[in-house]
Amino acid sequence: MNEAYNNLIERRSIRKYNDTKVSHDLIKQIVRAGQFAPSGMNRQIYAFVVVEDEELVAKLSKMNAEVMDSLSDPFYGAKSLIIVFADSNAPTYLYDGALAMGNLMNAANALGVDSCWIHRAKEVFESEEGKKLKKAWGLADSYEGIGNCILGYRNEDPGQRAQRTSKVVYA
Repeated sequence: MNEAYNNLIERRSIRKYNDTKVSHDLIKQIVRAGQFAPSGMNRQIYAFVVVEDEELVAKLSKMNAEVMDSLSDPFYGAKSLIIVFADSNAPTYLYDGALAMGNLMNAANALGVDSCWIHRAKEVFESEEGKKLKKAWGLADSYEGIGNCILGYRNEDPGQRAQRTSKVVYA
């Protein structure tokens, strides 16, 4: 079977990470793949914020947990993440951002890096603290958080893959 196809079929969301950090060079390659995600009319209205500083990762994890009124670590111990934003002025921003997230996760898998999409980026960056971070990163108010792509290396075997149950109709 084709290697690219296998990568799509074999990718898993990992929710337990070891202490090994992903190298900056690998993260740059993953981001580059995100930049090549399809976008409506090729507007490329997504933005990527790469977070490799462990203190900032911890702060963002705490902010994310607060959105769901939890004390847990929604980033599951991952040491790095890429936050995807998209300009909400574009009518396809949500879809474009989702495609960028997909490219990030598939590229990570192809490069031997584990990942998981973590929600609540929208809510985190609608908070006052989140707005301050966006401003510090040079992102306009119109950029909405789409998702957090956490990156790392698995700490355990994810176990048996769930059966695919989605409906398929050939018409």
